[in-house]
Amino acid sequence: MEIQQSRSVRKKASSVSVLQKVEGLSLKLLIFLATFVSYGVLLIILQDLTYKGKVTLIAFLTAMLLWIFSSFSAGLVALGALLSIVLLQAAPPALLYESLAEEIVWLMIGSFIIGESVRSSGLASRMSKVILRKATSLSKVLSFFTITLQPLSFFIPSTSGRAALTLPVVKELSVLFTNDKQKSTLAMLAPIIILIGSSATIIGAGSHIIGIGLLNTSTGEKISYFQWFIWGAPFALVMCGITLLIIKLLFWQQEPLMKVKEVPEKTQPFTIKEKRTLFLLTTLILFWMTESIHGYDIAFITMVGALLFMLPHYGIINWKQGMNSVSWNLIIFVAAATALGKAIVDTGVVDWLQSFIFNKLGFLQSAPSIIMLLIILIISVTSHIYITSHTTRAVVMIPSFLVLSQTLDLNATAVVFLSLVGMNYCVTFPVSSKALLLFYEDEKISYSAKDLDR
Repeated sequence: MEIQQSRSVRKKASSVSVLQKVEGLSLKLLIFLATFVSYGVLLIILQDLTYKGKVTLIAFLTAMLLWIFSSFSAGLVALGALLSIVLLQAAPPALLYESLAEEIVWLMIGSFIIGESVRSSGLASRMSKVILRKATSLSKVLSFFTITLQPLSFFIPSTSGRAALTLPVVKELSVLFTNDKQKSTLAMLAPIIILIGSSATIIGAGSHIIGIGLLNTSTGEKISYFQWFIWGAPFALVMCGITLLIIKLLFWQQEPLMKVKEVPEKTQPFTIKEKRTLFLLTTLILFWMTESIHGYDIAFITMVGALLFMLPHYGIINWKQGMNSVSWNLIIFVAAATALGKAIVDTGVVDWLQSFIFNKLGFLQSAPSIIMLLIILIISVTSHIYITSHTTRAVVMIPSFLVLSQTLDLNATAVVFLSLVGMNYCVTFPVSSKALLLFYEDEKISYSAKDLDR
């Protein structure tokens, strides 16, 4: 009898669970369909937009809704939207083929290979030993760790890539900490500094590359590696210092300072792989920063560097390792999303939006520049709350900011730069960034979501 009762209870519980899931799914589907139908009808009624423009805008808005509200892969959604535009004859098939010829696609492929080479060379473990040797207390470990993280944004392209490289170092350092509070502070500091520090360089985040690609497609303008370095590096260094100070005041002040375990003074000499990696990285950074002199763009230089890292006998990793290190889902997403942005421009959607918004926001033309700056920054800084993916934020919001800049006669380059820097602040919730999630979901070292809120 007891067994039968327990079985019936389990059946009831499972049936309730299934019903809840179905109801939740039905509600999401209903909301999505209602939204889709409403803006579909609205676009059909509008006469100013061409057929190709309507198809492209519907595809883009649908992709945006799926990126924000569904669990589908971002690459799958972007590719589906792009194929829909071609199938409905709003653009030629060349839009799909040429998407893989974009500069940002090859820049990201090369950057992933370079990041894997840096990890495989053994520089991560050497980094942790340097931190321990310099720090005389656990409190100073945080400071030296923050300083050590800064150079990573210059040669590892994605925030999640830098987080993955840093996680083994954090685990190694956490052994020295005496309690969970200290360990969680270190686990929280690492991804936050990675995100805040990503503003230092043009390859610091995938969103930068996407945003600049959309800027170039829409206006023909671009931001060079050296320009971004001059604008972003000082800001990133100052903000990382402020972030470290705030985290120490909130979470570390009441913790006792303890001596770090003795680390042998003698260090192992650099291996051939480490020397080769440092030489190649230094050469790459030098060529990136002198783009205006030699004339080769960043993507081409990056791919040359990636090839050198994979050369047999002379490189750091082999061809198979390099190919496996590339996040092909992200590459397809970036290619398709960039092509979507190009289609929006080519089909006249941007021009239509510009004239439409001008009628609504024309009064802002007489507003002081500081008001427009605040509006842009408030929207970009809070965007992580309602769009969780870093790269999706750039794809969804940069076209809108570009239209706003053209409508109000603002400097498009400045608007894009400020928007991308604002989007890098995404440290309110663990789901706001893959870098945060990587540490939050780790079994050995993690942090509290409540602490992150603080």
